[in-house]
Amino acid sequence: MTERYLTVTALTKYLKRKFDIDPHLRNVLLKGEISNFNHHSRGHMYFTLKDDKAKIKAAMFSHKNRALKFMPENGMNVLVKGEVSVYEVYGEYQLYVQEMEPDGIGSLYLAYEQLKEELEKKGYFSPTLKKLIPRFPKHIAIITSPNGAAIRDILTTIRRRYPIVNTTIIPAIVQGTEAGKSISHAIQRANDYAAFDLIILGRGGGSIEDLWGFNEKIVAEAIFHSKTPIISAVGHETDHTISDFIADLRAPTPTGAAERAVPSREELHAQISRYQRSMVNIINQLIRNQKEKLNRLTDSYAFRYPNNLIKQKEQELDMLLERINRSQTSLLKEKQVSFQQFFTRFINQHPKKGYNQAIKEQNHLHERLQQSFEKIIKEKELELLNKMDKLILLNPLEVMKRGFAIPYDDAGNMLMSSKKAQIDDHIRVKMSDGALKCQVLEIEVNPDDR
Repeated sequence: MTERYLTVTALTKYLKRKFDIDPHLRNVLLKGEISNFNHHSRGHMYFTLKDDKAKIKAAMFSHKNRALKFMPENGMNVLVKGEVSVYEVYGEYQLYVQEMEPDGIGSLYLAYEQLKEELEKKGYFSPTLKKLIPRFPKHIAIITSPNGAAIRDILTTIRRRYPIVNTTIIPAIVQGTEAGKSISHAIQRANDYAAFDLIILGRGGGSIEDLWGFNEKIVAEAIFHSKTPIISAVGHETDHTISDFIADLRAPTPTGAAERAVPSREELHAQISRYQRSMVNIINQLIRNQKEKLNRLTDSYAFRYPNNLIKQKEQELDMLLERINRSQTSLLKEKQVSFQQFFTRFINQHPKKGYNQAIKEQNHLHERLQQSFEKIIKEKELELLNKMDKLILLNPLEVMKRGFAIPYDDAGNMLMSSKKAQIDDHIRVKMSDGALKCQVLEIEVNPDDR
């Protein structure tokens, strides 16, 4: 018996009919996380619904998604209603979504948002911390998978635009659980080598799971602490990883990163040509200006009649010299008058003149003082003579010269009263020219003193 072989198309059509007649697949309620979302330019939406262990491709055509009140995106958990059928071209079964409602967000997307918020609060995204991308780099380090399409796009673009720059590929795992550690290690190697003035970090497009290595914190820290400026080019233009926010410059694709890393040779040539044309125009304009200036000078009166001009200038010079001489004479007179006035004030205020005046006043005061002393001495001498005359009149010796005597007892005490003496007392009577020793024979007391 001859075996009958089916074509792939026939088998696919058979399976599709099986799917289409199965009532359980006509009305499927499903929940999962959106991944690989693609909003086609015709309005259709294509994406993958997944959970921890399985995934299924899905499509929601424009006439169905037009009523959605939100825009689906990667990482979003949704509740969908649709039917399962086979897409014959690829022989794959997929879910044709008719209705969709959000059901929170996926775990990876949530982790992405949390890390993004944490790094933003630390200032890792601040534009002021971005390092300047060199305009003409000399040596570029390219961190990516050496076997991917991204490295070919980068190298092709760099060689086409700026072939004189050196490039070094630092291999890194850009997908899977080891991606984060491998990428951060590659960034550290590039900095340790200290030979690069620019780093391109990138890979091609993929799902959020494929790009997750560029969303890990270890990679974010390595980019932030890199001393060499980094251009991040991860996935497609619609993909935004944590690396893109921290890098000094983000490019939408690896090819875009190469275009931003190096200048275009054609553009440089065109720019140099513009500069050359501009420089030639400027030089020509300068030459024209100088020629016009030379022509004006040639046609000027000075060039045509130099002798007349010299005569005129000679006459002007004489006038100026005369004015200068008059000015000098006038100025000299003014200065002489000022000097004479100053000298007169100086002489009047000379210290010697003040000294002589002070000596004169001193002599005058000395003379007045001497006269005062002499007057006081004369007055005191006269006063002294008067007092001496008074003392002479009161001197007991002078009194005794007039016949008076003074008695003293044996003890030498003056007898002021006759009552002080007794009969037979020996007394001494002193006179002006001597003394008498006497004995009291009788005492006579004045009647009035008894």
